[in-house]
Amino acid sequence: MRAVTALSVAVLASSGVGHAVMSGLDSGIERVDPFKDMKNRPEAGRGLNILLAGTDGRDTITEEQRQAYRLGGKPCHCTDTLMLLHLSADHSRVSVVSLPRDSYAMMPPHTDRTSGEEHRPHPVKLNAAYAEGGPELTVRTVEKMTEVKIDHYVEVDFTSFMETVDAVGGVEICTVRRLKDSYTGLDLAPGPHRLDGGQALQYVRSRHLDGTGDLSRMQRQQRFLAALTAEVTGSGVLLNPVRFREVAQSVLGSLRADSGFTTERMLDLGKAMRGFTPASAEFTSVPVQEEAREVPAVGNTLVWKAKEAKRIFGALREDRPLADHDSARSKATVVDVPPEQIRVQVENGTPRQGLGAQADRALRDTGFGTSGQAVDAADRATARTTVLYDPRWDRSARTVAAAFPGAELKAAPGQGGTLRVVLGADFTEVHPVRAEDPPEGATGALRGDEVTCPRPEAAGKA
Repeated sequence: MRAVTALSVAVLASSGVGHAVMSGLDSGIERVDPFKDMKNRPEAGRGLNILLAGTDGRDTITEEQRQAYRLGGKPCHCTDTLMLLHLSADHSRVSVVSLPRDSYAMMPPHTDRTSGEEHRPHPVKLNAAYAEGGPELTVRTVEKMTEVKIDHYVEVDFTSFMETVDAVGGVEICTVRRLKDSYTGLDLAPGPHRLDGGQALQYVRSRHLDGTGDLSRMQRQQRFLAALTAEVTGSGVLLNPVRFREVAQSVLGSLRADSGFTTERMLDLGKAMRGFTPASAEFTSVPVQEEAREVPAVGNTLVWKAKEAKRIFGALREDRPLADHDSARSKATVVDVPPEQIRVQVENGTPRQGLGAQADRALRDTGFGTSGQAVDAADRATARTTVLYDPRWDRSARTVAAAFPGAELKAAPGQGGTLRVVLGADFTEVHPVRAEDPPEGATGALRGDEVTCPRPEAAGKA
């Protein structure tokens, strides 16, 4: 996340004061050599590839932080988060691919950095590569699994993450459902929230919110990364040399990176990335098979879907977008229940012929399941569009209501799982809606502007 922030804030270099402001900050970066003596590496492609590693290091957190944000567990000295970040050769696009921490991986032969023991190739969970061989073994393992050559390595821990969020004044995220995790202490009501460093750490660490565990957590991490980019590029930080230096000190002074990823390098990249926005970034996670693979002495591991993973990493090597993005998706209202899971019966409550069939088709186009046969309502003089629902399906009702802005929600106990929409004289069109999580597909990639909070003007139009 610091790497993305650094690349984003580096646009200050174009103002002519960037190099002066950044002077001396490079010495604060702790250097590692993850590429030492590496052989048989993948062939370099177009663009730039950065491996972002978030560790569970918590040695420098305070006792107050430990209590407030539930950080009292023992660190495993492994990677809590791994992301591959690809910057296109023309600097117009950043593609971010999350690598599940529990991915099934075959560890290359290596020397254990703790015991000094020589290890033959053996199966592990991907996050164990850091515990056994640090950044070097992590890079080797990821390159072997993805066949993508990594150009730079950046690493952060809990403390440095919190400091960065606080330095930019917090980050705004939005959620369509309540997020509560008793393990991390996260408790957010539906709606927008500005998170400080500790709250942001709770948000990106939580994995006990639903039954998907680490997979949904990766999606939240991607949403947060997009929101962080929006915060930095959309605030006045970039134009204020004093504030910029304060943020840069937090961003760069508490990370570990390879020696080639200097502040000069970041500034040069930033200078070529003018106009970079959340829409310039795309996010996805490596798809995994439904059934886990049990490995003796390791546990359940996640096995990648070979065909889909090959397509994703092939796109990175060939400097292509991860997916064709529909510009209309960014205009759709994000809802809790996916429209594909909801069945709707449309009733025409107006004297306008064909209006029910029009609404039925529009609902199908945005993903809802409909009867395909709109009917006339008992009252053909309905003024306001109404969504009637069984209280047991109240979440689905809110999704349907989002497709009819201004509609009235009316409980109808005993109606069952099919929701009824009675069109009123106020109806003009069905507003597109979409689920918060990526759609099913080859890559499921989302653009940054599709996962950040809507702008006030966009919300007003909706």
